[in-house]
Amino acid sequence: MKTRTLGPFQVGAIGLGCMSLSHAYGHPPPEETGARLLQRALDVGYTLFDTASVYGLGANETLIGKTLKARRDEFILASKCGLGPNPEGRRELTGRPEDIRRTCDDSLRRLQVETIDLYYLHRLDRRVPIEESVGALGDLVRAGKIRAVGLSEVGADTLRRAHAEYPVTALQSEYSLWTRNPEVATLEACRELGVAFVAFSPVGRGVLTGSPPDPAGFVPTDFRKDMPRFQPDAWAANLRLQDRLVGIASRVGCTPAQLALAWTLSRGDHVIPIPGTANIEHMIENAEADAVTLSAEVLEELETAINARTVTGARYTAAAQATVDTEEIPDDAR
Repeated sequence: MKTRTLGPFQVGAIGLGCMSLSHAYGHPPPEETGARLLQRALDVGYTLFDTASVYGLGANETLIGKTLKARRDEFILASKCGLGPNPEGRRELTGRPEDIRRTCDDSLRRLQVETIDLYYLHRLDRRVPIEESVGALGDLVRAGKIRAVGLSEVGADTLRRAHAEYPVTALQSEYSLWTRNPEVATLEACRELGVAFVAFSPVGRGVLTGSPPDPAGFVPTDFRKDMPRFQPDAWAANLRLQDRLVGIASRVGCTPAQLALAWTLSRGDHVIPIPGTANIEHMIENAEADAVTLSAEVLEELETAINARTVTGARYTAAAQATVDTEEIPDDAR
């Protein structure tokens, strides 16, 4: 796999998002299935593995720790704090320095490592100045517990304030053909500051693939069931966009998921997508996307087919949107 720069690290151009092995999309696979996928991902050439304390309330970090501890020197390990289990085991959003320190110690134990390479603040805690949260992360670097600081789902203004307090290595947010919010200001701010942009859900939570999900079959624990884009009226319109993607991919000679990932890679050398999957075949398919080259004509066709104006519905419910700090696309740009 080709490589890209992530602060002090060189990583594969496509990373592995590990969330779906333990969290969010309904019933997670058996632990042994997740372990096989993680081992195979290293063999295929993934070198950036992304997890978080909230994924399975620690279960995902535990899985990675148990599975990959003997191969620790083969990959860059990223995890997140600020949204995860509190001392009582319940999910909590917090950016307080004392909670960041506690969560880091818990993550180190679950991951069975002495140092986490890249540690993100998973969500902005609006009760705590970003400078205090990032200052705590900087203290963890100085203590040798993490090597670099990241932020997740924050906008350009928050990024600039944080970067002035302590250098930010990466900003992670949702970005794909059908989620364009980072194009408002964040992508350019990252480029200007020398911050890598890590794109999660680059295949649109399964929509930008050859086998899109069926919302009618979502189980209660699948968090897509409440997302506006998957509601009946919106879904009918959005599924037609997937048909356009399939047609373009057929002409290019790749799969729809590879086409979506190649588009994400085309957005800048500082952009690193981290698709997630619980399917080994899909994981290998995603890894091969960095070999897909898109012409200017194909890129223009994709821009016309799937963009902020053609996608129906918001990406989050109002309650979920309140937990993120990202810029919204102006109505006149839709």
